[in-house]
Amino acid sequence: MGTHAFGNKTIPLSTSLISTLESENIHPRETQNRKRVVLISVLAIGIAVCISFIAKALVGLINLVTNISFHGIFSTAHASPLGNALGLWVVLVPAIGGIIVGLMAMYGSKAIRGHGIPEAMEQVLTNNSKIKPAITYLKPVSAAIAIGTGGPFGAEGPIIATGGAMGSTLGQLLHITHHERKILLAAGATAGMSAIFGSPLAAIFLAIELLLFEFSPRSIIPVALGCITGAAGHHFLFDAAPVFMVAKTMLPSSNTALFSYSLIGMIIGLLAVITTKVVYLIEDIFEKIPVHWMWWPAIGGLMVGAVGYINPRTLGVGYENITDILSGNLSVAIILSLCAFKFLSWSVALGSGTSGGTLAPLLTIGGATGALLGAAWLSLFPSSGISIPMAALIGMSAMFAGASRAFITSIIFALETTGQYNALLPLIAACTGAYFVSFLLMETTIMTEKIVRRGVQTPDHFEPDILNKKMVADVMKGDAVLLSDDNTVGEVRNWIENEDENKANYFIVTDGQSNFKGIISSSSLFNSQHDIASPVGLLIKRKNICLSVNSSLKAAVEKMAAENVDVLPIVSKENKIVGVLGYSDIIGAYSREAQQHERKQPSISLKKQGLKMLVRGQRLMNISKDKQLKQLNKTDVEI
Repeated sequence: MGTHAFGNKTIPLSTSLISTLESENIHPRETQNRKRVVLISVLAIGIAVCISFIAKALVGLINLVTNISFHGIFSTAHASPLGNALGLWVVLVPAIGGIIVGLMAMYGSKAIRGHGIPEAMEQVLTNNSKIKPAITYLKPVSAAIAIGTGGPFGAEGPIIATGGAMGSTLGQLLHITHHERKILLAAGATAGMSAIFGSPLAAIFLAIELLLFEFSPRSIIPVALGCITGAAGHHFLFDAAPVFMVAKTMLPSSNTALFSYSLIGMIIGLLAVITTKVVYLIEDIFEKIPVHWMWWPAIGGLMVGAVGYINPRTLGVGYENITDILSGNLSVAIILSLCAFKFLSWSVALGSGTSGGTLAPLLTIGGATGALLGAAWLSLFPSSGISIPMAALIGMSAMFAGASRAFITSIIFALETTGQYNALLPLIAACTGAYFVSFLLMETTIMTEKIVRRGVQTPDHFEPDILNKKMVADVMKGDAVLLSDDNTVGEVRNWIENEDENKANYFIVTDGQSNFKGIISSSSLFNSQHDIASPVGLLIKRKNICLSVNSSLKAAVEKMAAENVDVLPIVSKENKIVGVLGYSDIIGAYSREAQQHERKQPSISLKKQGLKMLVRGQRLMNISKDKQLKQLNKTDVEI
């Protein structure tokens, strides 16, 4: 056996014959296929077309239930509980709706309870985006009954859940990956939001911030096409005008006004934290009630009815309330009453586990609070330059941003649904303040608290993949154990048995010129069926398991997972072995990079900079003295 057969250093690998990657549950990522993106995009468009018509049917069904419940007429025309003639009997209407929803949850699916987005997030994170097909029809019907009988919710949550269920169901019927099914779920959910509000860009960002947890062409393209299709469906089936149409154009804001809006946003961020905690406190209280959960929506409905009897504006969706607040059509007393009673009604109803969305109530409460804070601010600082309609607009957006932490979605949504594009800077200022306060004071959000309580951790940040930034050349080992293809099986076995440190799961085989030939496993090498006199080159089954020196560590992990190995040879363009990369090398590089990322140390030392300046100053003084001496010497010579 020549000296070229083995190196002088062993590969530091686990001696276990069980794949380390497999034990860590690391699986390869599928290579991106552009044809698949086209296919998923076509499916997303088809889902969006269907969900647009479902959105129209949902709104019609809500109107039908509202007309029957509060006005005694059979009609799908737009209707509001406001102006009903039921008197004290109005208290029972939401309770009856709660009983029906409870029965549907009991005998249909418990998944219809809640406001839709957390349930969709949970299925994405824990169940490979699989939602029961029954949700496609149970959720909109239950929501229509809950909202139509006076529930203080919006239609956006149910339609998001319905669209997500439709996308998931189609994904379960077709031969697609669970990641592609997640894309269809997100596309259906956000297309539904876009169909209700005509806000495609906000819907896209909602998918990114709350459903996809990633940003890549293979996911964004289908979702964007679905949202655009949903917006087209909104224009075709509803109206091309903004949902919250404000007659007067809001003027650009001064720097003083922007500062004021920032402070208002921070106050509303605090209110968003309190709102979230109160909602889940009420949910905890319902958990302790010694009554079956099927009856909880009815109990919550009684509170909704009682509040609705006092203030009828709190009943139903209440989109017109948002428009009136933004337009300045309501007095301060009415706004204050609406804000307080809407919060009471909605928090109890949502805590009871009925079916309905949170966005409309949050917008109403936030808009009312913003208008009240704006009025108070103007009375204290008349020259601040703020306006009450603008304060209401930034209030509703800041409430959404603080409660959900969907920061970009909150800003874009306010712009798209009102058409007030001069509000961009005030919205950024207020939402940043609300987001900052929410981040400091609350671990979870109104969207994630429920599923976090069930043990599901939700991603809360987007960062570059450390392994994608590090290259193989930075981590690989330049010397390692190599087997020559003409060494016999017996020779190699004896060498390994006599040197315990040479044991490994896989061995790299080269020819006499260090050209890579392939990899053999330890189990294959010690297989008793092999002739000990045969060369190890005959045992090679895998010839293409290698990486170039310019590959990333992420590519290395995926290659290891795909081939079920924990060591990879690194080859040059000429197929020469230039190094070896092990699983432990990748883990070490990841750990070092993570520690470096978290290390707190200044990049510029003021002490060192001060010393450098002193040294430079001393040098300049010396140079100046030398020049002066030379000048004096020159003068003496001339004399």
